[in-house]
Amino acid sequence: MKDKKYLFEKMPVGKALATLAIPTILSQLITMVYNLADTYFIGKTNDPYKIAAVSVVFVLYFVMNALSNLFGIGGGSLISRLLGSGQTENARSVCAFSFYGSLVITAVYSLVCFFFMKPILLLIGAGSNTLGFASDYVLWVICLGGLPTSLALTMSHILRSFGYARHASVGLAFGAVLNIILDPIFMFRIFAPGNEVAAAAIATFISNSVTLLYFFAVFLILKNSVPLSLSPVRVLPALRYTFRIFAVGFPSALGSLLSCASNIVINKLVFGYGDISLAAMGIVKKIDMLPMNIGNGLCQGMMPLVAYNYSSGDFDRMKKSVRYTRICGLICAITCVIVYQIFPTAIVRLFIDEAETVKVGAYLLRICCLATPLMFLNFQMSYTFQALGKGKESLLLSSCRQGLFNIPLMFLMNFLFGLTGLAFTQLIADFLTAIVSFLLYFFVIRKINSESRTDNRSATEFPH
Repeated sequence: MKDKKYLFEKMPVGKALATLAIPTILSQLITMVYNLADTYFIGKTNDPYKIAAVSVVFVLYFVMNALSNLFGIGGGSLISRLLGSGQTENARSVCAFSFYGSLVITAVYSLVCFFFMKPILLLIGAGSNTLGFASDYVLWVICLGGLPTSLALTMSHILRSFGYARHASVGLAFGAVLNIILDPIFMFRIFAPGNEVAAAAIATFISNSVTLLYFFAVFLILKNSVPLSLSPVRVLPALRYTFRIFAVGFPSALGSLLSCASNIVINKLVFGYGDISLAAMGIVKKIDMLPMNIGNGLCQGMMPLVAYNYSSGDFDRMKKSVRYTRICGLICAITCVIVYQIFPTAIVRLFIDEAETVKVGAYLLRICCLATPLMFLNFQMSYTFQALGKGKESLLLSSCRQGLFNIPLMFLMNFLFGLTGLAFTQLIADFLTAIVSFLLYFFVIRKINSESRTDNRSATEFPH
């Protein structure tokens, strides 16, 4: 851990952020390609119903990510803060608690999806033309593949909290590359035509299972030099940290769940304009993953750096880490907006070559991408509050973005302006959320500065 101590405490902030964020960004991009792979290869069938089915099921995949964030991000943030204050044994216990917590909650979720599959799919936007394809995908990716997917994500968050971003990224990237290789083999060689959705789902299940095996191997190799633990014996001592884990993990999970709810609502509303529009919006949502994944990679790289330095009392280094991340993220987000505005048709055509779907998708992409810079700012603020252990602020921000602003605005904009109004909704919601974000950040930083001045005065008046 000595080299990681230097990374957290002494390494120039820009270099430290790059060390933690670049591997994470690369893994996020490869994971994005992996998430897009199913859509891309299924799109080669030029069947908008199959595309629409995968787009609908993606909501359930987001729920699974939310559950892994509950323990992965909540536990990871606490681990970094415990390391910053020198509590390595407690960090080890939180590691075990996070793993088994993620295991239990994901197992329950997978069983619910299995036993109530049809009503759940109908609820989130599947129709008569897409229900069969969606059911095939849910069975392999959620019901059977939920545990390996969620546990691998949780373990990657834990590794990043210890400063092992490269190890976390290699595991996720390996699974993504394997999925990209297996998808066309299963879809166009092994399975008969018409079974492309089920074939892609099985390829995804196998890839996620291999990824989990990789993380088990990494934990086994590092456990003697890093306070990692998967021992169930350590779960009970960590129970006293449950509130602190949930204080950070729950807002993150809630944000993801509200995003799922938002996608459910937009799928239901867009479905009213036909399956072509639903397929087009599904493709646009996947394309929007590029700037989102870059932003998430930056923020996940920033998070342990901010958490560690906040806990150790180096507030200047903490704030500098936040500023560096903000600048880099905005540059990437604005670049994506420019590219999407210039080449929308060509980008949508990468996923499907059906003329009407391409036309609608290009139109929607030009509108939806405008929200990207504001979206990143809100993500970064949320990750910052989570790193600081500021659960209330993070919870308020998560609730505002989708629950208070985006979902109600969808109904209003759909009523007033139809499909175009739905496309503009995220921009308006993220603008309103950004105002709340920076107000919250201002008050949090002012409180931290006040605490810092008080500590400095105490040290001067009562020297050790």
